[in-house]
Amino acid sequence: MKQYPRYVSVILDVAVDKALDYGVPEKLVDAAVRGSRVAVPVRGHLRYGYILEVKDSCSYPRVVPIHDVISSDAVITEELFEVALWLSKYYCSSLRQALKTIIPSTIRRGFSHKEQLFVKRNASRDALRKVCEEYRNKHSSQSEVLDVMLRVKKGIFLSELMELAMVSRSPIDSLVKRGHLSCDVVRVDRSPLVGVEYFKTKAKVLNDEQSSSFSAISKTLDDKAFATHLIYGVTGSGKTEVYLQAIQRALDMGRGAIMLVPEISLTAQTIERFKSRFSDTIAILHHRLSHGERYDEWHKILTGEARIVIGARSAIFSPVKDLGLIIVDEEHESSYKQEDEAPCYHARDVAVMRGSMSGAAVVLGSATPSLESFYNAQQGKYHLHTLHSRHNSATMPVVTIVDMKESRKRTHGSEFSAELLDGIKKRYDSGEQSLLFLNRRGYHTAQMCKTCGHVMGCENCDVAMTYHRKSNMLSCHLCGNTIVPPPRSCPECGSSDSLHYRGVGTEKIESALHAIFPEIRTIRLDADTTRHKGSHEKLLRDFRNGKADVLIGTQMIAKGLHFPEITLVGVLNSDMTLNMPDFRSSEQAFQLITQVSGRSGRGVVAGEVILQTYLPTNSTILHASRQDYTGFYGEEISSREIFEYPPFSQMVKISFSGAEEKATLSSAESFRKELLRRLPRGFKVHPVTPTGHAKVKNRYRFHFLVRGPSIFTLNDAINASKKDFPSQKKCSLLINISPQTTFF
Repeated sequence: MKQYPRYVSVILDVAVDKALDYGVPEKLVDAAVRGSRVAVPVRGHLRYGYILEVKDSCSYPRVVPIHDVISSDAVITEELFEVALWLSKYYCSSLRQALKTIIPSTIRRGFSHKEQLFVKRNASRDALRKVCEEYRNKHSSQSEVLDVMLRVKKGIFLSELMELAMVSRSPIDSLVKRGHLSCDVVRVDRSPLVGVEYFKTKAKVLNDEQSSSFSAISKTLDDKAFATHLIYGVTGSGKTEVYLQAIQRALDMGRGAIMLVPEISLTAQTIERFKSRFSDTIAILHHRLSHGERYDEWHKILTGEARIVIGARSAIFSPVKDLGLIIVDEEHESSYKQEDEAPCYHARDVAVMRGSMSGAAVVLGSATPSLESFYNAQQGKYHLHTLHSRHNSATMPVVTIVDMKESRKRTHGSEFSAELLDGIKKRYDSGEQSLLFLNRRGYHTAQMCKTCGHVMGCENCDVAMTYHRKSNMLSCHLCGNTIVPPPRSCPECGSSDSLHYRGVGTEKIESALHAIFPEIRTIRLDADTTRHKGSHEKLLRDFRNGKADVLIGTQMIAKGLHFPEITLVGVLNSDMTLNMPDFRSSEQAFQLITQVSGRSGRGVVAGEVILQTYLPTNSTILHASRQDYTGFYGEEISSREIFEYPPFSQMVKISFSGAEEKATLSSAESFRKELLRRLPRGFKVHPVTPTGHAKVKNRYRFHFLVRGPSIFTLNDAINASKKDFPSQKKCSLLINISPQTTFF
């Protein structure tokens, strides 16, 4: 057996869910550290992975050496290794899956810095002017280059110089050889904020409630201790200013900060508030970044160049040096939960765990806290801080509930109540703006045959196809399948004059509003109008600049927007979320209505909210209309306790998907039976049922729920059952700890 000076355990990128041991040759000993990315041989092929452990000996009689160390610096820090280990254990995933989640794909796929050639003057401007005149007739191309170089400040990229001077590279090379210019390789910053100018802002004076919250957070920072603070503040109460000053406090202590924002709220307006306060110490991470931008931002964090990270869910895994503060804004947001890929982590819960590991202060903020977080605060696990009133003396909006059963009788089935139309017209005449919310995109939600009742469904999914009028097509919002143009006769019964459309989406609402008020300018913000990079920011910027009177949109307009000119919010269907067969449906409905209502009246003029509903006496609607979170919480937490739903139990959703319906159902039933055998008394294992979308992309989906007192007992039983569960390529298994939805 060949001996090596060191041995390493390596976790591979490929689907091998255990560490493999390798020897380290002498020449690679110094570079092979825990967290380094390495190339190793696996069955005659080179594969990539990460060093999990460095050791002096190996128990295996024969090991092969690692091929190379791709990065001598640790790609994953010691702290994040501990997070990965916890992530894999708590969320019942493999360590490989946890590391894949933590390390960005740009790092795993071997992206690197972008480099370009940068041209500079090698002599004074006066000296180059003389050379330029001398070359004017003999070397016209070189004189054109010098003309450009005399105008630039320090230098210019080679590609830009060639474009401005309208020359090839040859005359530039000649000037470099003669010593007039120099050409060096430089790293190009691909930051999404490059070239964007921001006005520097100063900290605002905090009111008493804000000061109390800030003081408590500051004490945790000063003590370099872990604690979780929950800021429950009404919409517009100034939570963001508390965040900004807490981040500054962390920076003053030489520590870093992570600020999590829901992807939907990570707008240019949000980034501007932080960039204007903290300048160049910020890195931005979200899904709209290019691979190059993401790589550069992540590398700035790793090297300590960026001390503050602002990002969506996955930003919680940023390798911030000396992490002192983690903020989770809108902590109730379901988008913080990864639902469709293992590990199914919740960024808020990871934030609390990471804070405890690194001795950091954790701040959770929301106008509508999740029941679990508010319950933890009531139990003393979190420090609760309440902001009761809006900042700068702005008043809460007046809310009117409209019974749509009665309204539709009066308006002949219109989606707009008379109250809402009057409100829109009044704001238009006053030069103010309105916001209309409907959480459903498209023109019509279904095409249906009156003769036989057939609904045009997606051939790949168990869902009705949505009609989009602008593109004249039926579209599946799950798999993207389209039918262009829509059929004119029923494919089921052949009837040619009985097809009609049902349901309305944002596109239909915009069209209907134009029919009533042709003079009113609208902007629609939904997944259809924001497909292209930068379109989301452009539409919001146009609205902020007064280029439209009414903003119409889905849930992406419900959060994170601060437009002082909006004085009317109309919620067209307040009941949509309430009708879901899910124990969180009331909570999600309350949160959505309260959040979107909070967009109204954030400036000098008082705001109004009109809630259109078919359930005007529903307690959730009534609590939301009064912005009465504590009343809603008291009612909902009592219901959860009676039925033993979270936070009074731990819940896991176990899902199965496969191409064959019977085989997938059989796998689900077998796994449930095995889990029942392993779990002690006190755990409830629900029956296997089809998911809310029983078929997606030609894969059938089943799931079942498990509830019980201990997540660790439950996890142990699940992991043991997984080992005995045969690996089947035809059927995939997904474990979801604390699911955000129990229906889909």
